[in-house]
Amino acid sequence: MHPLIKRKKTKVVWVGNVGIGGDHPIRVQSMTNTHTKDIKATLKQIQELYSAGCEIVRVAIPDEDSVKALKEITKESPIPVIADLHFATLLGEKAVLSGVSGIRINPGTFKNRKNLERLVKVCKDNNVCIRIGINAGSLEPSILKKYKMPTPEAMVESALNWVSYIVEKFDYQNIKVSLKSSNWWESVRAYELFSEKSDFPLHLGVTEAGGLIPGTIKNTMAISYLLLKGIGDTLRISLTADPVEEVFVAYEILKNLGIRTLHPDIISCPICGRCEIDLMKLYKEVEKWAKNIKADLKLAVMGCVVNGPGEAKMADLGIAGGKGIGIIFKKGKIIRKVPEEKLLSAFFEEIEKFLKEHPERLIH
Repeated sequence: MHPLIKRKKTKVVWVGNVGIGGDHPIRVQSMTNTHTKDIKATLKQIQELYSAGCEIVRVAIPDEDSVKALKEITKESPIPVIADLHFATLLGEKAVLSGVSGIRINPGTFKNRKNLERLVKVCKDNNVCIRIGINAGSLEPSILKKYKMPTPEAMVESALNWVSYIVEKFDYQNIKVSLKSSNWWESVRAYELFSEKSDFPLHLGVTEAGGLIPGTIKNTMAISYLLLKGIGDTLRISLTADPVEEVFVAYEILKNLGIRTLHPDIISCPICGRCEIDLMKLYKEVEKWAKNIKADLKLAVMGCVVNGPGEAKMADLGIAGGKGIGIIFKKGKIIRKVPEEKLLSAFFEEIEKFLKEHPERLIH
């Protein structure tokens, strides 16, 4: 944790064997975009998410076929599975009995309080974590009538009401909370207000954030602001993109805040008129390769042999290109010169050699 960040200590809850809150790391989550009833496709995507560093995965359960698939999915998944529930509480009960580790409920979509009470009891009996997922777009009518608009204050009142209801009526505290809006600043304000009033752990995120670039920007602004204030225990970067990208973006945020590192950090220079190699292609190849490495490592991809080593001397290892030739440097000192066509393979060899010499840099 960065020394300037004073993280609020919240209650500890458990999603399967993954602890959230307290002194546990800030956890990275995502959600599959497959049809859950397609067991093979869903498990394939879960494995891809897990390989990228995802620690908890959520799946949709819109129908009976999806719930039936959960028994095998939860059995084969390498990480805890959360069922995303709307409207039909009976599907939620069946999901719990099929082995999920968590249920995400959006209270604004439930009309029958008795059915919801039955679901909560089943969750308690099976120690399944409940996420109270408040969305600005689906607040309950009584809250909207009071506030007229889905304001941060309205979202917080809804969340606190539901937390109190579950804690007091069922004496159950394996609960986490999210308060999401498509307006990132309203999400931030809602999380701040809730954090002032409760010590239940918070699942951070911005809903309906958009595609890879705009969604990353909105999520980064909201989540970074909150994490810098010590607020947040787990997060999902919601993107209209491959869910694996959500995991990589999450770790980039955590890494740049000095909170958690999983994949190597890559620095690279902007392309200028001195560049005589295809730097963009070179960078993409290094980035793709590095996503398969879990290590605390700083790499550099530079376009100019003249300035590259000096500008990137803080990197553990780096490359820079010239006309037909490339160099590999270590902490700013040149260690190899190779033909341009062999630059990448030689660079990867040096990284593997470095990690064998420094196994403490590997992250397990």
